[in-house]
Amino acid sequence: MAADDESIESLPARSDNSRCNSLTISREKSRNNYWKTALLLGCVVFCSFVYFYEGGGWNQNSRFDLLRAIIERHTLRIDAYHENTQDKAHFRGHYYSDKAPGLVFLAVPVALVARPMLQAVGIPARSPRGEMALSYFAGAGAVALPSALAAICIFFLGLRFGGDSSSAAFGALAMSLGTPIWAYATLFWAHALVGACLVFALAAALKLRESGNAKADFCWALGVGLAAGWATVTEYPAAPASVLLALFALSQTWQRGARARWRTIAGVGLGASLCAIALFTYLYIAFGSLRPSYFYYDPNSFTFMHQRGYLGLTYPHPDRLLKLLFGCSRGLFFASPVALAAPFGLWKLCKGKTYAGVAWIAAGITAYYFLFNASFYWWKAGLSFGPRYAGASIPLLCCGLPVIRQKTTPRWRQVLVVLAGCSVFLTLIVVSTTSQLSMQDNCPMIHTAWPAFWSGQMALNRDSMLTVAEAGSSTKYGAFNLGQLVGLHGLASLIPLFLLWTIAAIVWHRIERRPRGA
Repeated sequence: MAADDESIESLPARSDNSRCNSLTISREKSRNNYWKTALLLGCVVFCSFVYFYEGGGWNQNSRFDLLRAIIERHTLRIDAYHENTQDKAHFRGHYYSDKAPGLVFLAVPVALVARPMLQAVGIPARSPRGEMALSYFAGAGAVALPSALAAICIFFLGLRFGGDSSSAAFGALAMSLGTPIWAYATLFWAHALVGACLVFALAAALKLRESGNAKADFCWALGVGLAAGWATVTEYPAAPASVLLALFALSQTWQRGARARWRTIAGVGLGASLCAIALFTYLYIAFGSLRPSYFYYDPNSFTFMHQRGYLGLTYPHPDRLLKLLFGCSRGLFFASPVALAAPFGLWKLCKGKTYAGVAWIAAGITAYYFLFNASFYWWKAGLSFGPRYAGASIPLLCCGLPVIRQKTTPRWRQVLVVLAGCSVFLTLIVVSTTSQLSMQDNCPMIHTAWPAFWSGQMALNRDSMLTVAEAGSSTKYGAFNLGQLVGLHGLASLIPLFLLWTIAAIVWHRIERRPRGA
């Protein structure tokens, strides 16, 4: 009888243990499914980015010239290449890239790995074909890959903010393929990389809130310092955004006492210091001072940089700000209708209070970038798609998309899907034709990209990233997409991309169908 009583009394305990074990297993499987979805998203986004190579232009040529100078001539001077760009500094009889060096520094190891690989498959590294291939791989490794990782970050941030897998995936895909980020990630430009760095810094700062020991505090703080600092090494205007993210990281550990604060300060400070050393060393070796490279333009180039305010900056012009948001030429919400929902998502996040700080920091950095762009004399940013000088803020703004998709009604979810579909389609039209849209045209998407797309004129940019002597009069070193490389023409050249998307959709559907506890 006593034994029976003991067995009866033990039943609830055993039942509770069994229930806990089942719950743990279910959570582990859910976590595994989230990672499968995240990796699938990252692969789809990365492949979509590298499917397009958008050729040359002043901006990307300036950076690629510096990359070649470093790996081929072991110098920071671009004297041997400079004729293919006007984006260059001139100092004591030599030419230098006028850009911040972060993107190029990140591309150097990619190029060092790619060159022997090209040689191994029979493509001479210093031939025009080899240099063109090198520029493709440099962009893939230093721009497209970090941008795809940022999409994965947005996915996990969406889960953290209370969204389900579908809402988080919606936000990641809409940000990556439904905004100008897709265009920026296909070019050897800095904006997509800077946006990725800002997202990485935000995610690392949030991890500080839940880190359970001193080592984790320091490591996540170091991550904030490195990511935010590298944003500034890559693009000088990112400095205020980097400072805001550093302060946000400190706020995450403020309530945990002085030791946690000092660990955060030490980690962020070390990461930022390493980035500052890289930038200042470059500036000192190149120019003998710590002044940004924009101070060293040739007197006959970009005269407005020295005649209009501070390096072309004056004050935010309301008319420019409206055009950067809604205008047909450079407006974000015209190019990406789904982005219009992102501020409402940040507002919902702010009202929830748990992550109100995230909403404020994302909104503040976005506002800073758009005010900066509206303050710049050359606010249209030359040949571009969307508000290029504010482009680095787009990933942070899109942190609101998973939230608004999760918290809105089913009817509004359908509207969001339609907006996202329109945004992806509009962006696809641009990256398929050219992302370097005219500054003079008051609506280049309608007047140039739209008719070119429907007539099958893909990869319109014929400018090369090679030197003038290497490219000659040939147009074969300009833009292309991977479908064209396998012999497809016109709209048919997009078929492999659509097949990839279809396969990914089937795989994602199978992941989502699998019961979380199965």
